[in-house]
Amino acid sequence: MDNHDIENKGLGEKPTASHNETIEETSLLMDGEGKSMMDRLLADKQRTFWLFQAMGWGGYALFRLFTGYANGYFLSEYVGITIMMTFVGFLSSLMLRQLYRQTRAISLFLSIGAALVASTGFGMLQSAFVIKIAPYFVPDFGVAEGLSLLGNLMLETLTLLAWSGLYFGYQFYVDLQRARERVLKATAMAHQAQLKMLRYQLNPHFLFNTLNAISTLVLEKESVDANKMLTKLSNFLRYTLVNQPTQRVSLEQELYALGLYLDIEEVRFEDRLDVRYEIEDDAREGLIPSLIMQPLVENAIKYAVAPSETGGMISFAAAVDHAQGQLILKLSDNGPGIDDIDNPVGASVSSGVGIANTRDRLQQIYGDDHSMELKNTDPKGLAITIKIPFEKT
Repeated sequence: MDNHDIENKGLGEKPTASHNETIEETSLLMDGEGKSMMDRLLADKQRTFWLFQAMGWGGYALFRLFTGYANGYFLSEYVGITIMMTFVGFLSSLMLRQLYRQTRAISLFLSIGAALVASTGFGMLQSAFVIKIAPYFVPDFGVAEGLSLLGNLMLETLTLLAWSGLYFGYQFYVDLQRARERVLKATAMAHQAQLKMLRYQLNPHFLFNTLNAISTLVLEKESVDANKMLTKLSNFLRYTLVNQPTQRVSLEQELYALGLYLDIEEVRFEDRLDVRYEIEDDAREGLIPSLIMQPLVENAIKYAVAPSETGGMISFAAAVDHAQGQLILKLSDNGPGIDDIDNPVGASVSSGVGIANTRDRLQQIYGDDHSMELKNTDPKGLAITIKIPFEKT
């Protein structure tokens, strides 16, 4: 199949693609989707505060009623004092909230000290208030003294200390979540910036040589060929701009872009450039990073085709290993290969940059779930094999 066969499969339309999983998960977290039920419940601070207030003081009221009943008081008599104690505790917690808001802005240690002192102080006032008004609701309440007085004081103080602990615990949870989201967002932005830098390092010599070839065609009055070359260059550059570096496209779409690039190069090299394809039908639906093969093809042209008077051959194959769930991409040429296969940068700086950029992009997108192998072939040439997870559109 030649480049024109690829182009005629309706791939000139604007391609669609999905973001890579890391960026997608981060975006979902930023957008509030895909969160746990607890995350969604605690997302709104005001709603969470009043929900906890209602549940907490409601539980306190039930505990007070049970305590009164256990001590032999009639519930009808103890309801009034329970409502008063709950209302006073509720007001105390609101005042504590305002105090903690001020101290948290200064230091954590000040907040802890304020919580201990304020909870004890408000507990004493609340206990004194309850003991003072209790006889008005329960005639035989009696006078609280000794252990009874101390027990009531400890109960009110511990209640407010528990409320303070929950308050600071929730604030710490919110701060931790915000810090986590900031880190995720910063990581995602750095991730995207790095991928863009790697993806957009197109060799400026390609643009220079293409424009020079178009200029030559214009001078030779080959206007039809010049227009075709300009159209292909325009479509290729549009493809590189439309598809974000964090996107993955189908191999079929990537073959279209690669075909545009090679068509442009064939105008320069004419019969000196021999391009061959071996693409399995299943592989065409596989998703790959946008323009992941272009720097490798560019290297092959530069080192296998351009230096040779007779030109060179480039072969691109794609297959699916269903047993391993992998998409296998293989690019081969009949050039000189690389002397130090384990250190391509040392062998050729330009070639090494293209290979290193491809490796970095694959690492950014797939982590350890991929492989990229370079191998010199007999009698000469270089073969690059990439294995990535096979995912369909």
